[in-house]
Amino acid sequence: MGQIALEGMEFFAFHGFYDEEQKIGNKYGVDLYIQTDLHAAAASDNLDETVNYEKLYKLVLHEMGSPARLLEHLGHRIIEGVYQEFPFVQQVKVSVSKFNPPLGGICHKAKVTLERTKE
Repeated sequence: MGQIALEGMEFFAFHGFYDEEQKIGNKYGVDLYIQTDLHAAAASDNLDETVNYEKLYKLVLHEMGSPARLLEHLGHRIIEGVYQEFPFVQQVKVSVSKFNPPLGGICHKAKVTLERTKE
């Protein structure tokens, strides 16, 4: 097993519980960690035997472009998308952050982390 990670992805998107948040938008961060068998790709140097980072990024970009009320829902959609695109992946962990959330005080970011292991 090995890990593939895309860390520090940033997006401007239109998510939030309140309608106003979905209109004005905000900056979001996503960190994605994939656990899978990397031995075949390591031996062959063949992209088809591993998770393509570009496809992974585009999957996250697509989900960030579809508004959601909750960060939990965004994380869930990203995990589902990873398993659909790469069915051989064993585990997915994703953290979704909203920068400067509207809480009425100082808070750099609100973050939700979800993790799922294939059964």
